[in-house]
Amino acid sequence: MENKQINVVIIDDEREILSSLERFLNRNDKYKVKCYENPVTALSSIAKDTDVILLDVMMPQMNGLDLLPKLKEKLPEVKIIIMTAYSTLDTVINAHRNGATDYIMKPFPSLADVSKKIDSILY
Repeated sequence: MENKQINVVIIDDEREILSSLERFLNRNDKYKVKCYENPVTALSSIAKDTDVILLDVMMPQMNGLDLLPKLKEKLPEVKIIIMTAYSTLDTVINAHRNGATDYIMKPFPSLADVSKKIDSILY
């Protein structure tokens, strides 16, 4: 993974989060970022070479916890980080049972914490 770009997909219905994460991660050449506002579109469009997915839980088109097992079925090796502002123990347990690698609380302490989280699950 060291010399290869990390393919990151962000799925979140909030444009502000998508754009800020995309701008921040694209500053570093090690990330190649693709964003989706609609989880249904993301599921049908996501590339097989995706390394990490940042997945929001609360979205109107499809709940992230419902999308999670579908993503893992399509891409069993992908690492998925759940992003949520509404974390409960049930949410965390369900996310891990369905294949999430980790989670991060929104609002993020800093955008650098997101890239650290990505790096920590890949290296």
